[in-house]
Amino acid sequence: MLRFEHIELLWSLALIPFMIIIFLMIRRWKKKALRALGDKKTVSQVISDVSLSRPNLKFVIFLLAVFLLLIGLANPQIGTKIEEGKKSGSDVMILLDVSNSMLAGDLAPSRLENAKRAISQLIDKLHNDRIGIIIFAGEAYVQLPITTDYAAAKLFLNNISTDMVPTQGTAIGAAIAMAMQSLDQSNETSKAMILMTDGENHEDDAVKAAQEASSQGVVINVVGLGTPEGAPMPIYQNGNPVGFRKDEKGQTVVSKLNEDMCKEVAIAGNGVYVRSSNANSGLGIVMDQIAKMEKKTYDSKVFKDYEDRFQIFIFFSMFLLLIEFFISNRKNMKWSALNIFEVKS
Repeated sequence: MLRFEHIELLWSLALIPFMIIIFLMIRRWKKKALRALGDKKTVSQVISDVSLSRPNLKFVIFLLAVFLLLIGLANPQIGTKIEEGKKSGSDVMILLDVSNSMLAGDLAPSRLENAKRAISQLIDKLHNDRIGIIIFAGEAYVQLPITTDYAAAKLFLNNISTDMVPTQGTAIGAAIAMAMQSLDQSNETSKAMILMTDGENHEDDAVKAAQEASSQGVVINVVGLGTPEGAPMPIYQNGNPVGFRKDEKGQTVVSKLNEDMCKEVAIAGNGVYVRSSNANSGLGIVMDQIAKMEKKTYDSKVFKDYEDRFQIFIFFSMFLLLIEFFISNRKNMKWSALNIFEVKS
C-alpha cells in the first residue's frame, strides 16, 4: 500500500509546466538576441566555446531534480505490516453524486465540497465499520472498494471531482445497483448505503432500485444536498468561475434540491432522509441509525506500519543537482580540438 504523508504538497508539481514555459521563452529570447548581433557565422566564431546544447541538458537534469524533490517532500510511504484479525462492525457504502449540479453554491463552498468535508469528518469517527465510496453522474463508478483502511479512504475522497465521470446526468439507480455488487454478500455484516445527492434523478428508476436493495437487507439512507430554492450552476475554466450554465433560451439554469425524490428513495430503502445544511451535514443522524443496526464479526486486513521513502527521492534529487552544477555551459575544448572531419590542404 502506497500513500503520501503530505499529499497536499503534490499540488506543487504544477510549477513544473510553468518552469518549462519560462525556459522556452528565455531560450527564444537568447536566439533573437544572437541574431541581432550580426552575421550568424561571425557570431558563431566569437562564441565558439559556448555550447548550445548543454543548457538544455542542464535544464532537463534540474527539472528532474525538482520533480524528485517535490515527491520526496510529500513523503511517499509504503505499508509494510498487515494486521489480521476479527472485528465487529457494519459495511457502509457511500454513494456520492458528482454531477455538474453539485457545483451549485447553495451549500458553501459548493454542494460537492460540503459533502466531501462531511464524509471526511465521518471517516474520522469510524472505528470498526468498513467503508466504500461510489461516485455517479450519468454513470456510476467504484471510487473505493469496501475497506477499513481509513487513510486510503481519505486519499480517494480528496481526489473526487465532477470531472471524474464524463457522462452527465444523475443515475441514482445505477449507483445503487453498483453498490449492491460491491458489497460483500458472503458475510453477514449489517449493510447500509448513504446516498448523498441533490435528488435531480434523470436517468433511471431510483425508487425501484432502492426497493430491490432493501429486499436483500440493505438499508438506504439519503442525505439531501442543496436547498429547495436552489442556486445557479457555475462554469469553471482552469479552476476559476467564468459564469453560469444557461439553457437553450439563454436563461440561467437553477439547480434545486428535489426533496420528494430523496424521501421516496429513503422510504423505499427502509432508511431515513436528512437535509444537509451549512451548519449540519446530517451524517450524524444517519450514522446514529446505522449504529443501531446489528453488528457482525468479519475478518480484517489493514496496513498498520508505514515506512518513509522520502530519503530515496531526496538523495537522487541532490545527486542530480550536483551533476547539474558541475556541467559547464562551455564546450569541452579537448573534444573541440579533435576535429576528425577537418580536411587539411
